[in-house]
Amino acid sequence: MIERIGVCLIPICIALNPDQHWNTPMWQALLIMFVAMSMIPAGDLNGKLLTSDHAVAPAFVAWSRFALGTVMILPFVPRSAPGLLRDWRIWVRALCLTGGIFSIQTALVTEPLANVFAAFFVGPLVSYALSALFLKEPASLVRSLLMLTGFAGVLLVVRPGLGGSTGLLWAMAAGTFYGLFLTSSRWLSGLGSPMALSFTQLFISALVLLPLGLSNLPQTLTFPIAALTTGSAAFSMLGNLLLLFAYAKMPATKLAPLVYFQLIAAVGLGWAVFGDLPDSLTWAGLALIMTSGVISALLRR
Repeated sequence: MIERIGVCLIPICIALNPDQHWNTPMWQALLIMFVAMSMIPAGDLNGKLLTSDHAVAPAFVAWSRFALGTVMILPFVPRSAPGLLRDWRIWVRALCLTGGIFSIQTALVTEPLANVFAAFFVGPLVSYALSALFLKEPASLVRSLLMLTGFAGVLLVVRPGLGGSTGLLWAMAAGTFYGLFLTSSRWLSGLGSPMALSFTQLFISALVLLPLGLSNLPQTLTFPIAALTTGSAAFSMLGNLLLLFAYAKMPATKLAPLVYFQLIAAVGLGWAVFGDLPDSLTWAGLALIMTSGVISALLRR
């Protein structure tokens, strides 16, 4: 089913440019990446609508995303996946993701989608530093300078002590948790298939957040709340699955620059739904984050 999404996009691209050879693994992977990088912010948009328009607690949004994601992915999980739960490292990895999703949902209560995603992109910087220190991955001077440039862009968005808000600090916390999650994912990538690892992170996070989720249930389960809750989980899970599928078609180093399309999608969705557009300093921060990230990713090719 996932592969058909990439295939179904090909006729549109052929109509736009009939001379291009779109029906190749490379172009399928690129098209799927663009869809995936739009779906992930769309999931957070649903979460923001829940907390800001329907007064749903961020704890419930985070828990329901993991709980529904577990149910959705369950039919495709290999039988070996539950055995991974015996490894304590799998729990540490999942807890990093739990902290990240809880933090980003808390940030979205008060902050525009684009600003939250910009601050959230401190995650790749954290992952870069931790991978160099603990996983002994190569770290060049040029890439280190690019990472510092990206961090300067994050600071332009967050502006700690200079008009920045607590919500954006929550977004930075989410990015830090995500950086830890990325590093632990590289560390544990050989333990199981991507589908098995996805199941463990969803199941453990749903289990850990279960008390908070049940204690913060919406007072009334209206159709909009049910639809947005389902959309939050579905967009997030499908976006991440599409990401894994794209990586199966092409090397991660070639697709890495497209991860920053999330920022463009977040700006577009925030403007379309809430009428939010970044201020001049935030635009400058976004430009620094995207430029440094794309150049750094291209240097890894």
